[in-house]
Amino acid sequence: MSFKGRTVALMVGSAIVLSSLLTVAVMNVPALSGHVNATGTGFSSQQMQKLNSVLHTIESNYIEPVEREKLLSGALDGMFAVLKDPYSTYMRRSEATSFNESVEGEFTGIGAEVSLEDGAVTVVSPIKNSPAEKAGLQPKDVLLTVDGESLDGKTLTEAVSKIRGPKGSTVKIEVKRPGHEQVMVFQIKRDKVDLETVYPSMLEGNIGYIELRQYSANTAERFEKALKELEAKQMKGLIIDVRNNPGGVLDTVKQMTEHFVPVGKPILQIEYRDKKRDVYKSKGAKDVKPYPIAVLTNKGSASASEIMAAALQESAGAILVGDNTFGKGTVQSSHLVSKNDGDLIKLTIAKWLTPEGKWIHEKGIEPDVKVAQPSYFQAAPIPKDKTLKLNLTSADVANVQHILKGIGYSVDRVDGYFSPDTKVAVEKFQRDHHVPVTGEVNKLTAEKLEQAVIKAIRDPKNDAQLDAAIKAVQKEIR
Repeated sequence: MSFKGRTVALMVGSAIVLSSLLTVAVMNVPALSGHVNATGTGFSSQQMQKLNSVLHTIESNYIEPVEREKLLSGALDGMFAVLKDPYSTYMRRSEATSFNESVEGEFTGIGAEVSLEDGAVTVVSPIKNSPAEKAGLQPKDVLLTVDGESLDGKTLTEAVSKIRGPKGSTVKIEVKRPGHEQVMVFQIKRDKVDLETVYPSMLEGNIGYIELRQYSANTAERFEKALKELEAKQMKGLIIDVRNNPGGVLDTVKQMTEHFVPVGKPILQIEYRDKKRDVYKSKGAKDVKPYPIAVLTNKGSASASEIMAAALQESAGAILVGDNTFGKGTVQSSHLVSKNDGDLIKLTIAKWLTPEGKWIHEKGIEPDVKVAQPSYFQAAPIPKDKTLKLNLTSADVANVQHILKGIGYSVDRVDGYFSPDTKVAVEKFQRDHHVPVTGEVNKLTAEKLEQAVIKAIRDPKNDAQLDAAIKAVQKEIR
């Protein structure tokens, strides 16, 4: 299928607090002839009269002077608010610039893609090795405040502007995490986010592994190079990891998927508002690859990641392993509003469907082999402004117990009661990490526990999903 020369991207969310990451992609997109029934070319004279009347009334009578540009900006935001679509938005020049840079794989910030879900600023996915990931932000976290200012009622653009800031500066974010009662507090230092998107390696048993962190303009070329290098080393099976990959450019994921989907078989379908469909069919591989393929997914795998996962599952016989994906099944394009001001419109123009015609929006893709990570992978930050001690009962204590158990310390319970056995485990941890042995979790011990659990999470030996993917591929190796 062709988009008449347009480059279309599918990244989730309206903005990225890195700076504003990929979301959707394209400039100066013409009308979708054959698919869109235009209803007019502008406001009628009666509608213009109404708008001008309101403008005149505000400018003449409001208690304080109001800049006309601010009123225009509010009117534009209001148009998109009516759509109730978190993936359609109006981007000012600064946001548009950041967006275009991110499509090319460049951005600075905290490194988390966010979306507006039911009015709440929600994390889609933290970027691998970004400040957000290192601090512990997770998919589905709801951002409540930024530096003490509530995000309630803010547009996504307003929220992102609060989170952004210069490299090296620190932002304080309060977060509500599903399944946790207490609000979490994150102190995150803004930084340049790693621009690399493809990370290949060869695992034991000649099983190739390629981690994809997003689908930027240069990802397809890097992916092809990595794949050829692994195949040249007599790779017997392949694992493609799209966990916490928020998506990217449609043309990029299509090109990458063609390495595995045989010629003529569908990669995805695009359905427009008139219900007509176009089908992307592979023009790449002549045959299915001679080795088994597993795709690793989780709730942070979104949009273009879901396209690849569904195409490989339905058209190339790949095995999906991990958690359900995010569930973002729409396509956006970007339109340059005016050459003079550089503003962009990012607009949802279609649905994308899997090769078999399934719409996964807000449902996600269910893996063939469902595997959850150990409970400590969901560990929350430990409060630094209070001390956890014997006989205390709280969600914070339960969090510490899960962490202790996950990093190899014996605890008799994980229900939130600070038992004598928990105190013994804390004392042992303190001795092992050369901090004062008190049996209580104070600020220093909390920081050491967080460092230890992050190290454990990053150790591939503790990755239950990766282990399951390796076993699934080994089972299929002939």
